[in-house]
Amino acid sequence: MEEKNKSGIFSQSNLLLIMIVIMIGASFALGMMWGKIQVYESGGISKAIDPETLPQAVQEPTSGIASIDDDPMIGDENAPITMIEFSDYECPFCKRYFDETFSQIVEKYVDTGKVKIVFRDLPLSFHDPMATKEAIAANCSREQGGDKKYFEYHDEIFTRTISNGNGLSEKDLITIAQNLGLNLSSFNTCIEDPDQEAEVKNDLADAGKAGASGTPTFVIGKSTDDGVIDGKLVVGAQPLSAFEAIFNTLE
Repeated sequence: MEEKNKSGIFSQSNLLLIMIVIMIGASFALGMMWGKIQVYESGGISKAIDPETLPQAVQEPTSGIASIDDDPMIGDENAPITMIEFSDYECPFCKRYFDETFSQIVEKYVDTGKVKIVFRDLPLSFHDPMATKEAIAANCSREQGGDKKYFEYHDEIFTRTISNGNGLSEKDLITIAQNLGLNLSSFNTCIEDPDQEAEVKNDLADAGKAGASGTPTFVIGKSTDDGVIDGKLVVGAQPLSAFEAIFNTLE
């Protein structure tokens, strides 16, 4: 009889344990289901998102100081407003700015003599070696044709690249030079010149001093005789309205 009682107690304990396990499992399943319902109701999705596909948020501008140095410029040199752009030719957000906003600023503010844009290089290390090579190639186009030829080369890079460090090849850089009528022998000599890489590194150093933490970064302020601009710092592929808000305060 005692053995039978022990067996019954053991069976009851097992049954109780099984019931507890089932209840815990059911609670976990319900919790998971509720979590998914909450995600869907809040507009969430369950798969990972590539951050490069997300729009950059409009940020409140802060302050920054940068020099125009001796870098390429588009617009009237006597324009009352200067916008210094620190950019990376392989940055997808820089390309987005070029595709969506750059031409609007040129048409509305640069061509009308209100703003001049100075382009300075900020190739990010994870976009190299092509980001730096493209910066050097564009600078070498300037050696032959001045700022006008520089911005023609600049436009071709941003038009052709798919960004993220593998947008163009070295062969593409030669093709662009050829299509723009540059002397290829002089161009090839220029891109191997150590001074060209030093120039890009100088821009990198100045970008850091200006407070540029990402690309593109813009320093916008009133033009000065010494070319040092103490102005607003704008980061990202912002819409025209973000720039207009600052231009309007400087006019």
